[in-house]
Amino acid sequence: MRSLREIITQYRGRRFPSFVTIKEMGPRDGLQNEKSVVSTDTKVQFINRLSQCGYKSIEVTSFVSPKAVPQMADNYQVFQQIQKFEGISYPVLTPNMKGYDAAIQAGAKEVAVFTGASETFCQKNINCSIEESIRRFLPIMEKANDNNVQVRGYVSCVMGCPFEGDIDPAAVRQVAKRLNEIGCYEISLGDTIGIGTPEKTIAMLHEVLQEVPLEKLALHCHNTYGRAIQNILTGLEMGVSIVDSSIASLGGCPYAPGATGNVSTEDVVYVLSQLGVETGLDLQKLEETANWICAAIGRENRSLYRGSE
Repeated sequence: MRSLREIITQYRGRRFPSFVTIKEMGPRDGLQNEKSVVSTDTKVQFINRLSQCGYKSIEVTSFVSPKAVPQMADNYQVFQQIQKFEGISYPVLTPNMKGYDAAIQAGAKEVAVFTGASETFCQKNINCSIEESIRRFLPIMEKANDNNVQVRGYVSCVMGCPFEGDIDPAAVRQVAKRLNEIGCYEISLGDTIGIGTPEKTIAMLHEVLQEVPLEKLALHCHNTYGRAIQNILTGLEMGVSIVDSSIASLGGCPYAPGATGNVSTEDVVYVLSQLGVETGLDLQKLEETANWICAAIGRENRSLYRGSE
């Protein structure tokens, strides 16, 4: 694994967007796979601390079946109890209409739906084909339009699948196209098992950009093989300006064996700051929050940046 300093040296002098929006995944994607249930109070404190760090978007929970994801069983309580700061969006994940209705009842103003670029992963994850998953989203999109609720779309396994291996970029293109057609305001492209490389990132984005406008795309990279930062920087060189990350590199995927956490928010912010890219986030507050949540849940902070870089 390359150090952050080595990556900064490699990419210094290249052209990136002047500002990159970081969307925080820690409270949802970061905690959903924890074996021990994290208390509602801890989740609420965690989100409230994140709200002080400068984010414009923090994904806070998932309105899924508690049998499927026990960690998110307190979704309503968490959403009701967190402080809602002006200027910050607090999206939630909603896999189906039942989840959407529950999220709206809780007061959500933005939701996310998810599918995959791999048929096998889709079947294992949400028990349906890719096309079936998108058809399930149609009534959500219709209702969201009536409720003035924004819908974000996630595509999993955009560069590789734990069951199918490499994914054809053309398959990602087709899924992203469908999500764009049904009205998702933004589409997050997820390297769920962290198998991506800069070369794969270029090939995948080249295909997707034929169907979806650049400003609607986000990158969601896991750091299984230590290449997430390089893949993100490669995407930013191509003009992407939205990145999903998780503080302290929390997270994983219960349906992707071997996948480790999302790329660390602190690492992304530190590297971008060294390359002259603004994010609006306070690195010191991020580090303090990362250390706090890791202590609270008994987890190691897996970020490479800990004030020592």
